[in-house]
Amino acid sequence: QVNLVESGGGSVQAGGSLRLSCVASGDPISLYAMAWFRQAPGKERESIADITSGGSAHYADSVKGRFTISRDNADNTLVLQMTNLRLEDTAIYYCACDRKMVAGRFEYKYWGQGTQVTVSS
Repeated sequence: QVNLVESGGGSVQAGGSLRLSCVASGDPISLYAMAWFRQAPGKERESIADITSGGSAHYADSVKGRFTISRDNADNTLVLQMTNLRLEDTAIYYCACDRKMVAGRFEYKYWGQGTQVTVSS
């Protein structure tokens, strides 16, 4: 069982940076692959970055080169460093962990409550 709590969201101008954190309690996150998702108004939730238990990271094309996912297993924390933010990055951001492959895509068992990121011009 894992409880996830995100923080670090807020309002920022385009071109700015934000750092999101996701603190886990319960099972150690070292056991799990973890990910960041986001959901913009009127759109489906999308996976933007994930990191395996071994530290291998993958990114959606929309954030590649601008966002960095990292994990600190000692602190049970997942981080998303976001730079050069764009208007289209406005969304609620969620962290998730403990995934399995279902019908060719990863599904995650545990989710945080989300944190709002708003990018303005």
